[in-house]
Amino acid sequence: MGLLAALMFVAKMAMAPFPNIEPVSLLIIVYVSVLGLKALIPVYIYVLLEITTWGLGYWSFCYLYVWAVLALAAWFLRRMESPAGWAVVSGAFGLGFGALCALTYWAAEGWTFALSWWVSSIPFDVLHCAGNFVMALALFRPCKRVLLRLTGY
Repeated sequence: MGLLAALMFVAKMAMAPFPNIEPVSLLIIVYVSVLGLKALIPVYIYVLLEITTWGLGYWSFCYLYVWAVLALAAWFLRRMESPAGWAVVSGAFGLGFGALCALTYWAAEGWTFALSWWVSSIPFDVLHCAGNFVMALALFRPCKRVLLRLTGY
Protein backbone atom coordinates (compact mmCIF):
# COMPACT_ATOMS: atom_id res chain seq x y z
CA MET A 1 0.00 0.00 0.00
CA GLY A 2 2.90 2.31 0.76
CA LEU A 3 4.39 1.67 -2.67
CA LEU A 4 1.08 2.50 -4.35
CA ALA A 5 0.98 5.77 -2.41
CA ALA A 6 4.58 6.51 -3.33
CA LEU A 7 3.77 5.87 -6.98
CA MET A 8 0.96 8.45 -6.80
CA PHE A 9 3.23 10.99 -5.14
CA VAL A 10 6.20 10.49 -7.48
CA ALA A 11 3.99 10.45 -10.58
CA LYS A 12 2.33 13.69 -9.50
CA MET A 13 5.71 15.30 -8.85
CA ALA A 14 6.93 14.20 -12.29
CA MET A 15 3.90 15.90 -13.86
CA ALA A 16 4.23 19.06 -11.73
CA PRO A 17 5.48 21.26 -14.62
CA PHE A 18 2.08 20.85 -16.29
CA PRO A 19 -0.63 22.87 -14.50
CA ASN A 20 -3.38 20.64 -13.10
CA ILE A 21 -2.34 17.67 -15.21
CA GLU A 22 -1.91 14.86 -12.71
CA PRO A 23 -2.04 11.04 -12.68
CA VAL A 24 -3.48 10.79 -9.17
CA SER A 25 -7.10 10.64 -10.31
CA LEU A 26 -6.33 7.82 -12.76
CA LEU A 27 -4.36 5.88 -10.16
CA ILE A 28 -7.14 6.19 -7.57
CA ILE A 29 -9.66 4.87 -10.11
CA VAL A 30 -7.36 1.97 -11.01
CA TYR A 31 -6.59 1.19 -7.36
CA VAL A 32 -10.28 1.15 -6.43
CA SER A 33 -11.23 -0.95 -9.46
CA VAL A 34 -8.73 -3.60 -8.36
CA LEU A 35 -8.53 -3.26 -4.55
CA GLY A 36 -11.97 -1.93 -3.67
CA LEU A 37 -12.16 0.45 -0.73
CA LYS A 38 -8.80 -0.83 0.55
CA ALA A 39 -7.49 1.67 -1.99
CA LEU A 40 -8.23 4.40 0.54
CA ILE A 41 -5.09 3.29 2.41
CA PRO A 42 -2.63 4.42 -0.29
CA VAL A 43 -4.82 7.46 -0.96
CA TYR A 44 -4.44 8.73 2.59
CA ILE A 45 -0.76 7.82 2.73
CA TYR A 46 -0.44 9.96 -0.41
CA VAL A 47 -2.32 12.81 1.31
CA LEU A 48 0.06 12.52 4.28
CA LEU A 49 3.04 12.70 1.90
CA GLU A 50 1.59 15.82 0.28
CA ILE A 51 0.99 17.54 3.63
CA THR A 52 4.44 16.53 4.88
CA THR A 53 6.04 17.94 1.73
CA TRP A 54 4.03 21.12 1.22
CA GLY A 55 2.75 21.92 4.74
CA LEU A 56 -0.77 22.62 5.93
CA GLY A 57 -3.14 24.91 4.09
CA TYR A 58 -6.78 25.04 3.11
CA TRP A 59 -5.94 22.64 0.28
CA SER A 60 -4.88 20.06 2.91
CA PHE A 61 -8.39 19.87 4.31
CA CYS A 62 -9.77 19.67 0.80
CA TYR A 63 -7.54 16.67 0.06
CA LEU A 64 -9.04 14.87 3.05
CA TYR A 65 -12.37 14.52 1.24
CA VAL A 66 -11.97 15.16 -2.50
CA TRP A 67 -9.97 11.99 -3.12
CA ALA A 68 -12.49 10.02 -1.06
CA VAL A 69 -15.26 11.40 -3.29
CA LEU A 70 -13.44 10.07 -6.35
CA ALA A 71 -12.71 6.74 -4.64
CA LEU A 72 -16.38 6.28 -3.70
CA ALA A 73 -17.51 7.16 -7.23
CA ALA A 74 -15.02 4.61 -8.59
CA TRP A 75 -16.22 2.03 -6.08
CA PHE A 76 -19.83 2.44 -7.19
CA LEU A 77 -18.72 2.08 -10.82
CA ARG A 78 -16.00 -0.54 -10.18
CA ARG A 79 -17.46 -3.09 -12.59
CA MET A 80 -17.19 -0.70 -15.52
CA GLU A 81 -14.45 -1.81 -17.93
CA SER A 82 -14.77 0.92 -20.56
CA PRO A 83 -11.80 3.29 -20.70
CA ALA A 84 -14.15 5.85 -22.30
CA GLY A 85 -16.50 5.55 -19.31
CA TRP A 86 -13.61 6.02 -16.88
CA ALA A 87 -12.36 8.94 -18.96
CA VAL A 88 -15.74 10.65 -18.55
CA VAL A 89 -15.76 9.99 -14.78
CA SER A 90 -12.19 11.20 -14.38
CA GLY A 91 -12.78 14.25 -16.57
CA ALA A 92 -15.93 15.17 -14.65
CA PHE A 93 -14.00 14.86 -11.40
CA GLY A 94 -11.30 17.18 -12.75
CA LEU A 95 -13.91 19.70 -13.85
CA GLY A 96 -15.61 19.59 -10.45
CA PHE A 97 -12.40 19.62 -8.42
CA GLY A 98 -12.46 23.37 -7.80
CA ALA A 99 -16.10 23.30 -6.75
CA LEU A 100 -15.38 20.46 -4.32
CA CYS A 101 -12.42 22.35 -2.87
CA ALA A 102 -14.48 25.52 -2.58
CA LEU A 103 -16.41 23.81 0.23
CA THR A 104 -13.32 24.13 2.43
CA TYR A 105 -12.98 27.82 1.56
CA TRP A 106 -16.68 28.36 2.26
CA ALA A 107 -16.33 26.81 5.73
CA ALA A 108 -13.19 28.81 6.49
CA GLU A 109 -13.81 32.19 4.85
CA GLY A 110 -17.47 32.41 3.82
CA TRP A 111 -19.39 32.02 0.60
CA THR A 112 -18.07 35.14 -1.19
CA PHE A 113 -14.47 34.01 -0.77
CA ALA A 114 -15.37 30.44 -1.78
CA LEU A 115 -17.23 31.63 -4.88
CA SER A 116 -14.42 33.95 -5.97
CA TRP A 117 -11.85 31.20 -5.39
CA TRP A 118 -13.91 28.68 -7.36
CA VAL A 119 -14.54 31.03 -10.30
CA SER A 120 -10.83 31.86 -10.49
CA SER A 121 -10.02 28.12 -10.52
CA ILE A 122 -12.24 27.29 -13.52
CA PRO A 123 -9.48 27.58 -16.16
CA PHE A 124 -7.37 25.15 -14.11
CA ASP A 125 -10.37 22.85 -13.67
CA VAL A 126 -10.80 22.74 -17.45
CA LEU A 127 -7.14 21.71 -17.81
CA HIS A 128 -7.65 19.18 -15.01
CA CYS A 129 -10.68 17.78 -16.84
CA ALA A 130 -8.84 17.45 -20.15
CA GLY A 131 -5.76 15.88 -18.58
CA ASN A 132 -7.80 13.42 -16.56
CA PHE A 133 -9.91 12.48 -19.57
CA VAL A 134 -6.93 11.80 -21.84
CA MET A 135 -4.96 9.92 -19.18
CA ALA A 136 -7.86 7.67 -18.25
CA LEU A 137 -8.70 7.01 -21.88
CA ALA A 138 -5.13 6.06 -22.74
CA LEU A 139 -3.88 4.46 -19.53
CA PHE A 140 -6.78 2.89 -17.61
CA ARG A 141 -6.49 -0.56 -19.20
CA PRO A 142 -2.68 -0.87 -19.09
CA CYS A 143 -2.48 0.41 -15.51
CA LYS A 144 -5.25 -1.92 -14.35
CA ARG A 145 -3.61 -4.87 -16.12
CA VAL A 146 -0.28 -4.17 -14.37
CA LEU A 147 -1.91 -3.78 -10.95
CA LEU A 148 -3.90 -6.99 -11.40
CA ARG A 149 -0.71 -8.83 -12.29
CA LEU A 150 1.24 -7.36 -9.37
CA THR A 151 -1.46 -8.05 -6.79
CA GLY A 152 -2.44 -11.48 -8.08
CA TYR A 153 -6.14 -10.55 -8.21
